[in-house]
Amino acid sequence: MRNKPMALLLVALMGLMPLAGCFGANETTDSMDEGNEFFPFEEWLNGTTWYHYPGGINAMNNTSALIGENVPFYSQGTYYGTGYSTFEPTMGITSTDNIYFTSYGNGPQGSTAIVQCSNMVEMTSLSDFTCQNVYGPVLPVANSNDPYVYVDPWTDRIMKFDMHALLGMTVEWSDDEGDSWFGPSVATSYSVQDHQTIASSPYGGILHETLWVFCINGNYPSPLCSASQDGGLTWGPELPGAPVDCQSGGLSAHIIGADNGHFYRGQRGCDGSGYSMYKTEDGALTWTEHVLPTEISGTADTWNAEEAQVDTDSESNVYAMWMGIDNMPYFSYSLDDANTWSDAIMVGPSHLEGTGFPVVIAGDPGKVAFGYVGTEGDGVWHGYISVITDAFSPSPLITTVQVNAPEDPLDNASPTCGYERCGGFGDFIDMQIDAYGRPWLSLSHNPSGDTGIMATFVNGPTLLGNVTSLTPLPIGGAQTLV
Repeated sequence: MRNKPMALLLVALMGLMPLAGCFGANETTDSMDEGNEFFPFEEWLNGTTWYHYPGGINAMNNTSALIGENVPFYSQGTYYGTGYSTFEPTMGITSTDNIYFTSYGNGPQGSTAIVQCSNMVEMTSLSDFTCQNVYGPVLPVANSNDPYVYVDPWTDRIMKFDMHALLGMTVEWSDDEGDSWFGPSVATSYSVQDHQTIASSPYGGILHETLWVFCINGNYPSPLCSASQDGGLTWGPELPGAPVDCQSGGLSAHIIGADNGHFYRGQRGCDGSGYSMYKTEDGALTWTEHVLPTEISGTADTWNAEEAQVDTDSESNVYAMWMGIDNMPYFSYSLDDANTWSDAIMVGPSHLEGTGFPVVIAGDPGKVAFGYVGTEGDGVWHGYISVITDAFSPSPLITTVQVNAPEDPLDNASPTCGYERCGGFGDFIDMQIDAYGRPWLSLSHNPSGDTGIMATFVNGPTLLGNVTSLTPLPIGGAQTLV
C-alpha cells in the first residue's frame, strides 16, 4: 500500500516497544562471543526461521553488522487457507484492510471470483477472518484463461482483468469493496495474449486521478503495453513495452507504478541476455532499458527465466529481484530511478538448493520483502518470505521464514515445481504490504486442490516507519485448510 495510515501503525505497535528495545539501535557487539545478546529468542525458534547475511551466511555467528535498523526481531511465518481454489494468485489490499485475490471459475455462472478476506489483517483469533466472493454483476464476464486482480494503492479501486484467449482482454472495476462493479471495457483485441499485468500511478491520468498501464505478451519482439487515462473505461493503442529496436521477447514480470509516476517492468535484456528493467515516464508511450547487474548471478535457465521482478518504496527507490543460474534469488536496488544499481546479493538461506516464482514488495526506504517457493533438493516445495529492514547496509540482515510446516508442503507432486508451471501457481504469485508494514504473499496449496492461501509473518519486523515488532497474529497452517 502506498497511502499508509501511519497513526494506526504507531498505535498498534506502541505496546510492543519494550520488545524492540531488546534489540536497541544503539546496541553493538565487537565479538562473536557476545552475539547472543542480539538473539535472546534463539530457544524459541522452531527450525523454520533463518537469520543470515547475503549468500546465506549465518548471522547468528557474527553480529558485528547488526546496528541501527539492521537488527533482528523474533520472526515466524504462517499461512491462512481461504477456502477457494486459485490459479496465478494475484492479490491486493485496500485501505480498509480487506485482502482480495482471484479464484478461477468460482464466481457466478462459472466466472472468475474476486474473493474478499475480511478481518485477516488484524485478527486475534482464527475465527475472526472470513473469505467470500464479492464479484456479482448482473452480467458476469465469462471465466478467463488468466484471471488477474489489482488494487489501486491511491484510490482503492479494485481492477478485475481477464484474458479471453483470442477474444481480447476485459476490464471491470469496483470502487466500493466489491459491492458493485462497472464495465467491462475491452483493453485489447490482439490475437496473441498471455501473461498480463496491470498497475497504476498517481500522475498522468487526464480523466481519473490515477494513470493505468497494462502489458501482455504480443506480436512484437517485446511485450505490448497500453494506458488508460480514465480509470480503465477506455485504452490507448498497444505499443511495444521496450525500446523500438529491443529484442527482449518472452514473458514480462509484474508491472508496477511508482509514487513519482514512473512505471517499471522486468525482462530479458534487449540483446537477449541478462535481465533489464524497463521504465516509462510518459504513460507507456516510450520505454528505456536499464541493465541489471547479473554478471555474477547469471540468469535462470527455466521456463520463467525471462522475468525480473520489481517494486518501488514510498520514496520511489527501485528494488529488483531475479533468479540466477543457480536458481537462487538475487536482489539489487537503485536510488536514481533505475539508472544505476547496487551490487547484486543472494537473499535466500543456505539450506535451499533451488527456488522459483520470485516476487518483491517494498515499504519505506530500505525495507523490502521477497516471496518465492524453494526446495532442499528433495522435490518437495515450501513457501518462503525473506525481509530486509536496511537494504542499504553494507551487510544487510536477511530474515527468512518458511510459511508452511515441513510436513505440510505446498507441492510434493512435481519435483521441478519452482522451475515450471505447477498446480495453482500457474505463471506467477503476488505480494503486498498492509497498512501496518506486514508482508502478505499469495500462494497456492497444491496438495489440497490448489487452495489459495495468504502467507505472512506471525511475528517479525514492520516494513513501515521505525523498525519495531509487528503485532502478533495467530498461527494458521494446515488447520485453516478445512
